Amino acid sequence: MAETGSANALAPELQPTTPRRAAAHALAINAAAVATLAGRIDESFDRAVDLIITRGGRVVVSGMGKSGLVARKVSATLASLGTPSLFVHSADAAHGDLGMIARGDVAVLISASGETEEVVSLIPYLHGLEIPVIAISGNDRSSLARLADIWLDASIEREACAHNLAPTTSTIVSMAMGDALAIALGETRGFQPSDFAAYHPGGRLGKRLKTLVRDSMHRRDLPICAPDSDLKSMLPVMSLGRLGLVLVMEDQRLRGIVTDGDLRRGLERAEEISNLTARDVMTVDPLTIEPDATLYDADLKMHEARITALVVTDSLKQVLGVIQIHD
Repeated sequence: MAETGSANALAPELQPTTPRRAAAHALAINAAAVATLAGRIDESFDRAVDLIITRGGRVVVSGMGKSGLVARKVSATLASLGTPSLFVHSADAAHGDLGMIARGDVAVLISASGETEEVVSLIPYLHGLEIPVIAISGNDRSSLARLADIWLDASIEREACAHNLAPTTSTIVSMAMGDALAIALGETRGFQPSDFAAYHPGGRLGKRLKTLVRDSMHRRDLPICAPDSDLKSMLPVMSLGRLGLVLVMEDQRLRGIVTDGDLRRGLERAEEISNLTARDVMTVDPLTIEPDATLYDADLKMHEARITALVVTDSLKQVLGVIQIHD
């Protein structure tokens, strides 16, 4: 007898799924929700940026639960991009942490529903300190949206959670809106990589923003050959140099560069490879960089050109060394 109530009889949304399909479905929901945010950058967003710039104080970001975690991250992003910011937990604010907030500050309150009691209850106290409130929430009719001075739309159609319960898409959308605000403020302030370096002295990125090319470049025993060098004599030079390239020099001037890719493409084009020389396969006038540029500048130049190494030259175009993308 056939078993009733089998899996095949389930509604489509309750059909068993694989972890891979579930993950892909969740990511698709999140991506689609974030993609809609660009169309919501309107006059309210402009007013939020103008308000923060004009006030000149800190941006106090607050939230509860998952929105509290988002608020902490948004506050960190604001600070790292040149906007002084402070995270205050909404529950702790009513128990003394309101003293951390000063006149001249601007508050950004985050709540997906816009009805989180601890968050909404902050508004009278904030307004009593003459602190304007920017709300990031998903409901324009919520208490938070109505009581705030500016509302930024972080609404979603549904959560990525299979049961539309766990804060997933809503937290990602709120974070994306907060990050967009931080980036817009940084752009408006004219925030530069040098400023980023000042706020990020530690870590790999901070190091690359401060370290000069001259301090990390390869300068000794550079692989060099003449334009008329044949491949048989050039290949050992490339191997011993361990840079994946050979500098083609003539009269102490850089004429070109031969990389692994140049060599491969040259061999593919040639009908007869026995007579090939460095001149036949080299890239003429390769990209160069000055020794006083930063490693960050070098990274940008290499990524834009889709290459992995740059020749370091001085103002007279004399070769000083080679910098690689992983140096």
